[in-house]
Amino acid sequence: MKVAVVGAGGLVGRRILSVLEESELPVSALILTGHSRSVGKTMWFRGGEHPVVKTDVESLRRVDAVLLATPTEVSRDIVPRLRGGPLVIDTSSAFRLHDEVPLVVPEVNGPVVRHHHGVIAGPNCSTIQMVMVLHPLHQRYGLRRVVATTYQSVSGAGYAAIRQLEDEVRERLASGKPVFTPLGDAFSYPIAFNVIPHIDAFTPDGYTREEMKMVLETRKILGLPDLPVSATAVRVPVFVGHSESILVETDLTPDPDEARSLLASFPGVVVWDDPGTKTYPLPIMAEGKSQVFVGRVRRDLSCPRGLLLWVVADNLVRGAAFNAVGILETAFNMGLLKG
Repeated sequence: MKVAVVGAGGLVGRRILSVLEESELPVSALILTGHSRSVGKTMWFRGGEHPVVKTDVESLRRVDAVLLATPTEVSRDIVPRLRGGPLVIDTSSAFRLHDEVPLVVPEVNGPVVRHHHGVIAGPNCSTIQMVMVLHPLHQRYGLRRVVATTYQSVSGAGYAAIRQLEDEVRERLASGKPVFTPLGDAFSYPIAFNVIPHIDAFTPDGYTREEMKMVLETRKILGLPDLPVSATAVRVPVFVGHSESILVETDLTPDPDEARSLLASFPGVVVWDDPGTKTYPLPIMAEGKSQVFVGRVRRDLSCPRGLLLWVVADNLVRGAAFNAVGILETAFNMGLLKG
């Protein structure tokens, strides 16, 4: 199987390459392409060096699968030009809500991969970790309503955001004074020692596009188009790892102990939940891992059918790279690719 990774030098692209290397997929040829800053660099894959070259659509058309770790506008440009060629797996938001494009988390709705028309989308990183938890709860109790607040790391905004956090931390420690002016262009306000309740552009109703991604993508993945979902997305000064506080209101009365067992038995979910020993997931524990971690499972005191959960995952690995390679594995195992 011939595979191309576009955006190979980025935060997600590098992790796609790492996850792909650890997989059992039979990759006979690999093409790595990227932005001008990455072109000319070499990356290791299964014992060999592979150069990062400038993205060329004609070259991409000669492979079996293309994994896009690209900004939305780049995906919108490339994908139409690959129609009728390789299978395209896109990690951006460009085509997620198109009716003819499957939006896939393999553990949740893998079979819909069969219905692709050349393009399969991976969801938003925050959506992925949330639906991994909601799906098993929905299967047992049914879902009536979901309210989520995210605490998202700066790596979700790319290299520039990481540099801004680093620079602001250094400035604060060196001066001993708060940083009131952002030292970078990633965020409108300083992120070091701060919390910003704003990710992506605002919509006319006061929500942000990041929040609406979680609403609309969750409904599509779970096949529940009328599910009431509300989200608040917050940026926090953490380098890697998104955390979420989720309130789930169910049709049947949930039991916290049973819910823990259901979640622990679901593929890709790990339960760390013991208040007596202060055991619960933290972003630093999830970094570099491909699982979704759950803790603080408890009844909602305000609603008899409510359940509260704390959910943490590496937004670059679990929230993007691992999911993209998982889609590729699913398609390959279904016989939808050569090999």
